[in-house]
Amino acid sequence: MDTLLKPTLYTPDGALLGGRCPCGHVFFPMQGHGCEVCGRHGADLKPMTLAGRGKLLSSTVVHLHADKARTAPFTVGKIALADGPVVRTLLVDTVQQIAPGTEMATALVPVGIGDDGTTILDLRFRPER
Repeated sequence: MDTLLKPTLYTPDGALLGGRCPCGHVFFPMQGHGCEVCGRHGADLKPMTLAGRGKLLSSTVVHLHADKARTAPFTVGKIALADGPVVRTLLVDTVQQIAPGTEMATALVPVGIGDDGTTILDLRFRPER
């Protein structure tokens, strides 16, 4: 059995765990401190599962990172999700140039091995096939 690195942010099938305000604003990740549009908070903000699909707005390859434990190069992308929010995330292909406007989808990728021997998975985005 695999283990998700951040189970409060996404599901085993690659859906994102976001939320929706009664005013219609959709956000990621889920939070309760207040809607950015109307200010409602707490119980007014309801959890919502967001499809892990969207369009790439921009990307950049990081060749040097301040954290020496962070292996470079890696690619960071800004993705407009089909459900509304814009997220910044890691892309699967670390140095591949991907054109803005490319349809993207989530992918769970192995990032380590847990103490119990399970594979640890984290969410990335890749060009949709």
